[in-house]
Amino acid sequence: MEVSEYLQNAEDNMTLATEYLDDSLSHIRAGKASARLLDGIRVEYYGSLAPISNVANISVPDARTIAITPWEKAMFKEIEKAIINSDLGVTPENNGEVIRICIPPLTEDRRKALVKQCKAEAENAKVSVRNARREAIDGLKKEIKQGLSEDVEKDAEAKVQKIHDRYMKKIDDLFAAKEKEILTV
Repeated sequence: MEVSEYLQNAEDNMTLATEYLDDSLSHIRAGKASARLLDGIRVEYYGSLAPISNVANISVPDARTIAITPWEKAMFKEIEKAIINSDLGVTPENNGEVIRICIPPLTEDRRKALVKQCKAEAENAKVSVRNARREAIDGLKKEIKQGLSEDVEKDAEAKVQKIHDRYMKKIDDLFAAKEKEILTV
């Protein structure tokens, strides 16, 4: 393999790790309503599981409310059941037209628990980035046996380290933003 291929593979893996972290942090509720909170919830729709966004309109009328307007009346019960059975920890209100989810303000203990959960997610992403760096460096070391010069290998290793440092900073920034969002009352 070429040196550039090792660098590209490492960067691709690091990008995937940060994108996954960003997605998983967006599903952690921080006391504010967001349509993305419902992304992981699936409902039974004509024999298959579908995301709520595929069977209803989802809107956020204010900072503490999510409004769900199903396209079919039969979906009210299914959507309510899916929300209650999810790990969201809220109870939907149904008035026959719209299902409303009121996001309660977070207690101090809950905020700390959410920050801890976010920190664990960030740490998992950092482990993935470190693994991508290690795989690239190991591959480069094997290339020396195949005839790659040590100077080229050392330069490539330094580039991998720079990419690694950039992604670690990105992860820290994502975590810091989410932590600030959770701790802001």
